[in-house]
Amino acid sequence: MKPFLLLATRAQDKAADEEYAAFLRFGGLEPGRLHRVRLEAGPLPAVDFARYSGIILGGSPFTASDPPESKSGVQLRVEAELMDLVERVTAADFPFLGACYGIGTLGRLRGGQVDGRFGEPISAVDVELADGAAADPLLAGVPQRFKAFAGHKEACSVLPAGAVRLAGSAACPVHMFRLGSNVYATQFHPELDEDGLVTRISVYRHAGYFPPDEADEVVASVRGHQVHAPQLILRNFVLHYGS
Repeated sequence: MKPFLLLATRAQDKAADEEYAAFLRFGGLEPGRLHRVRLEAGPLPAVDFARYSGIILGGSPFTASDPPESKSGVQLRVEAELMDLVERVTAADFPFLGACYGIGTLGRLRGGQVDGRFGEPISAVDVELADGAAADPLLAGVPQRFKAFAGHKEACSVLPAGAVRLAGSAACPVHMFRLGSNVYATQFHPELDEDGLVTRISVYRHAGYFPPDEADEVVASVRGHQVHAPQLILRNFVLHYGS
């Protein structure tokens, strides 16, 4: 069976390695079936779709809607490389699942808009499926309403042309959408469990998601929630495309 490709952008090794391990665990994958490329460490190599079952884009500390003059050279390079790739992905309708940063990337295609209007603090948010979304293969077995871990400064405020909205929350209307038949983005993190989120709160405490001196309170607020449905979406992606 062909492996999947994970595109990552986290410069901090602890967060990057835990993210990779989480995609392995909740995707039901062995390391040999998930190749990782850390885009923050160097240019994106040529991606031959024929080598892979699908592509997964992990989350990122980058905020796509920030003004270009405020972005580092690395961020500008990564964004340009990803936009070129997702143009190819959508043209080929190649299996793709973008987690959180996937919204910031796919959400800007085809007239879509990503901005700060629907940001959410780090929390376990209540997500609800859109009408008819339960029929989507990635949502097989996912309840109509479920908890998901999220924390984002931006979100998709205008869907790309032709996109199908699959889920949203009270504060963020677009938590998941599909382009074509095989290209997906989620605003929540399908790979996160409680311990993984606590690691990211520690690693990114100075990244502007919350006042740094409130990190302990943020950790306490995410403890004890039953968050299982998002991981099922990741597993469904692997099962559906991993033959």
